[in-house]
Amino acid sequence: MSQLVTQVMLTIGWSFISVLLILGATWLFDRLTPIDYRAEIRKGNVAAGLVVSAVILSITAVVVTVVLT
Repeated sequence: MSQLVTQVMLTIGWSFISVLLILGATWLFDRLTPIDYRAEIRKGNVAAGLVVSAVILSITAVVVTVVLT
């Protein structure tokens, strides 16, 4: 295989692993917190939406740092 194809496959693989890590960490956050953030967001609670978005961005920052090093 050429080096380009290898790099593309590695990029796709790491992207898939990163998405799984982000989804898993978000699921874990949902299980560990006593508040049902999804229901709160459906009711229009903006603060709950900001908390969830901050958690997802924080998790993503950690995953990107781990993947890049």
